[in-house]
Amino acid sequence: MSLETVRLVAIGSLNPVKIAAVRAVITPRAPRATFTGAAVASSVPDQPFGDDDTIRGARTRAEAARRALDADLGVGIEGGCVDTPDGMRTCAWAAVVDRSGRVGTGGSLAMPLPEAVARLVRGGTELGHAMDALVGQHNTKQGAGAVGILTDGIVDRQRAYETLVAYALAPFLTPEFWR
Repeated sequence: MSLETVRLVAIGSLNPVKIAAVRAVITPRAPRATFTGAAVASSVPDQPFGDDDTIRGARTRAEAARRALDADLGVGIEGGCVDTPDGMRTCAWAAVVDRSGRVGTGGSLAMPLPEAVARLVRGGTELGHAMDALVGQHNTKQGAGAVGILTDGIVDRQRAYETLVAYALAPFLTPEFWR
């Protein structure tokens, strides 16, 4: 499927930042497409740990959203955390699927997390809620998110997600290299 023929893109989230990121990346290549978010399950915990779980969550969201809306493309974006010997870091992955089953995956938003946040996450708190506690705000994950807060606005969450979506689109943008 050529992106120029895409009419409906389903995003596996109702988060406005994720929807805006997908729209920003795909619209120039699919100018007649409409974009709709869908509340779908990820099949992974609310706070995925490790790249493998996070990738699985993104792909599950992409596939479920595409099926739920009978869309030409489904896109899933999932954020997770990875514990390393040097401390905890973030990861984020995007997956794009089409009707034929073609899949593209792109990521990973790797950024160190403060130990105070890592402790909360290890204790079962979702990263977004841990960031809320750190900064004394509410629902930061639908705004600046950890990336925007911890980079002091140098990188905003939407732009970070746009890069992941662009990476995941590679097999759709240059199909001649993926045959």
